Amino acid sequence: MGYPSQASFFTSRGRDFLFVGILTSFLLLASCATIKVESSYKNPDVVLFHANRVLVVGMTPDMKAREQFETKLQEEFGERGVEAVRSIDLFDVAFTTSERTEEELDRVEQQLLDKDFDAILFTKLVDVETRRTLGRHISEMGKTYDRFREDYLIHQGIYYNLDGTTPEEDYYAETSLYCICVGKERELIWRSEVRIQRTRNPDRVVRKYVKLLISALESQQLILGHPDF
Repeated sequence: MGYPSQASFFTSRGRDFLFVGILTSFLLLASCATIKVESSYKNPDVVLFHANRVLVVGMTPDMKAREQFETKLQEEFGERGVEAVRSIDLFDVAFTTSERTEEELDRVEQQLLDKDFDAILFTKLVDVETRRTLGRHISEMGKTYDRFREDYLIHQGIYYNLDGTTPEEDYYAETSLYCICVGKERELIWRSEVRIQRTRNPDRVVRKYVKLLISALESQQLILGHPDF
């Protein structure tokens, strides 16, 4: 199934894609890493969630960290019977070079639906000040930006933090699972926020966070492979 000719978000080999990521700024952090779950939310209407094809997305200006994170998640999901597609393989590199509009992101969601994706797993790094400015709180985890396009629009400025300045504070890794299933609202299913201290070992942080993320999803019965797999 092809996409409309006016849409230019996707490429056949988009290894340089800039649509998602996480753990990029970990390359800038210093000292031993500590990962602590600060808050978690699950849609009360969702008991379990099966997915056959998931787009793994994140948000960070560091391509190396994004590729490492997405690849590790892709491997973990593959072992569980779920096809995970890395954003760096799917989207055009130009997508995050400028601000996107709500209409553009709505088309992206529709195109993913047309390509038989079931969900988007979106992870991003948010610094302490940004988190404070946005006014997020544990009790509000399920009330803010409950669609992927809203989440992306609010945080897309993360891509432009390219000055290489070493962060002085810890970071929050926030992961959201969005359903883009046929006949259902493209809504938030689950969200988790983890605080990570500065570290000199970004590779270890990536591995540790992916392990924590997979464990959390399994315990919540989310992104399960097809029952007949």
